[in-house]
Amino acid sequence: MKKIFIISFLIVLCFNSQAQRVTSLFNGKDFSNWDIYIGSALSGFDDLKEKATPESVYSVVDLDGEKVIRISGDVNASIATKEEYGNYHLTLVYKWGTTKYTDFNSGLLYHSYGDFGFALATWMSSIECQLKTGSNGDAYSMGLTAFDIKVNEDNQYDEKGKLTSFGDDMEGGEIASKSIDNENEHGEWNVIELYAYGQKTIHVVNGVKVMECDNITKIVDGDTTPLTKGKIQIQSEGGEMFIQSIELESISSMPNL
Repeated sequence: MKKIFIISFLIVLCFNSQAQRVTSLFNGKDFSNWDIYIGSALSGFDDLKEKATPESVYSVVDLDGEKVIRISGDVNASIATKEEYGNYHLTLVYKWGTTKYTDFNSGLLYHSYGDFGFALATWMSSIECQLKTGSNGDAYSMGLTAFDIKVNEDNQYDEKGKLTSFGDDMEGGEIASKSIDNENEHGEWNVIELYAYGQKTIHVVNGVKVMECDNITKIVDGDTTPLTKGKIQIQSEGGEMFIQSIELESISSMPNL
């Protein structure tokens, strides 16, 4: 009996240990663990930039009986974690609203570092997992970052493609396209999974791997150094968006996807 009790205790301890590794970045009530920055105006919407406040752009609202994050999309802006993260599996559940100013556009920016406003007058230097409709899962080098991706002749991710460097003034340019479009219909929830381990990341859209970045670096005084962690940003960039959850689980290796 004592042996059975010990085994049961160890199983429970193991499950508790696993559960403690998962962090919810949205606490369901406020943004106490985030910073908010209002950046540049959307093209043609200077008046909305003048009216925008952190509270009007990023808010917690009731939607279908649950608390969710609403992003107005009426100005270029960023919400960023106060903490830096590395070696994780992040899951973001989101859907578009009904109001569009320029495009239904946003992005999950990871390995973010430096100051707000450095990239495109709004965001920190980072790597973007694009959320824009039609480009969901693309990889974008923002600011002083770079990465390598296997792509075909159209700069589209291809596991059998040519390993190409992406970044400002690099061979591939700043953007690599996802392998396939797997975004759900407008108004439906989408599940974005981001796996980050060391200098490698994988973008998964609704259960399908669409992008793999390797040799991720930041550029300091013209030299590249490994970029393995950073803050997480979510953009306001043209369209209303709702976020149901953002969860992060630490990982000890990159899964074989």
